[in-house]
Order: sequence, then structure tokens, then C-alpha cells
Amino acid sequence: MNKVILIGNLSRDIELKYLPNGSAIATTSIATTEKFKKQDGSMGENVLFVDLTFFGKSAETANQYLQKGSKVGISGKLKLDQWTDQQGAKRSKHSVTVENMEMLTPKSGEQRPQQSAPAQQESQEHHQFPEMGIDDSEIPF
Repeated sequence: MNKVILIGNLSRDIELKYLPNGSAIATTSIATTEKFKKQDGSMGENVLFVDLTFFGKSAETANQYLQKGSKVGISGKLKLDQWTDQQGAKRSKHSVTVENMEMLTPKSGEQRPQQSAPAQQESQEHHQFPEMGIDDSEIPF
């Protein structure tokens, strides 16, 4: 099973494009933060940046409601992107193809959406984020 769940803040604005067939595709990245206690007792922090790709209606919804800094929860599939750079070196990175998202920061002056938005309407299976019993004060970002 290939399933990833991330909660974080968008580290750049959504870039929305349309394919020749009219389908929407949007890209951005999410920053997740993990705080931990070091051996010397001081606090440390790891920040992880992951590229995200939205398709179809969810790409348009993400573009409409999300921007750099927006807090979002996403679930999707982990993907390995591979290419050869201009110098001929092979490169790779992991990214996530978003299947579901939940906007956790409302757009200015608007109420927070009550339900998560499915990223692929064609998908027969809708995943919901499990209740974790964590309040906002426990989230490190």
C-alpha cells in the first residue's frame, strides 16, 4: 500500500496549469516541522519540504483557496521523480500526488470548510483523516 499523510504549511503559492485536454494540474510544496529534544537538553527542529501535485477539480480548488503559508492536511501517493539535468547528471526526488486534502487555515474573511475535499472525483475510495485527539496547541507550527 502506498499512502502518505502530511500536515504542514505550503512553502510556495500554487502554480495552476491546464493540459491540452483541459485537465487542471497544480503544483506546490509543503513544509512539515518536527521538534525534538537533543541529548544536551536543547530543542532541535527538522523541517522537511515535499513537492505536491493536484489534479482535476482539486487543482482548481487548491489554487482558489490555498496560498503560501496556508496550513493543510493532505493524503496521497508517494512518487519518485527521476530526470537528467543539463549537465547530464541523473537526479531524483520524492513527491506526493494528492488524493485528498483538508484546508486547516481559512482564507481571510471566510469560514473554514467543514469537509475535506476529494482530490480525485473519479476515485471511488474517499479517505478521511483519523481523529487523533490532538489540539492545536500541540502542533509545532
